[in-house]
Amino acid sequence: MELTVAEGSRTNCRGVSEVLNRVGDKWTVQVVVALHERPQRFNEIKRGVNGISQQMLIKTLKTLERDGMVERTVRSSTPPQVQYALTSLGCSLAEPVRHLAEWALAHLGAIHDSQVRFDEGITRKIGG
Repeated sequence: MELTVAEGSRTNCRGVSEVLNRVGDKWTVQVVVALHERPQRFNEIKRGVNGISQQMLIKTLKTLERDGMVERTVRSSTPPQVQYALTSLGCSLAEPVRHLAEWALAHLGAIHDSQVRFDEGITRKIGG
């Protein structure tokens, strides 16, 4: 993707920021990862996304559905079964999300070490 300064670039930046804020949300990322392998029912997703509340999962799924990344299918049975699956747009998001998750895991130790060194430096400056 080529980024250029052009007429309307502020509008473009706002649009990009809006999308990145939504798809970069920790729950969105985890739901997309959970659904990447296969469609799932609500409780399967909830079990697979550690720490998410029922309300937050509902909100996240509705947002993803509204954005065209998740498809909700209701099967007529007793009781009705609802299944969620990534759309082609959602699948296209899953790949960069997977790479970002791999990067985070690979660099977690270095980031933690840097945070410790930074925090120790602040403590030394404050203390004396």
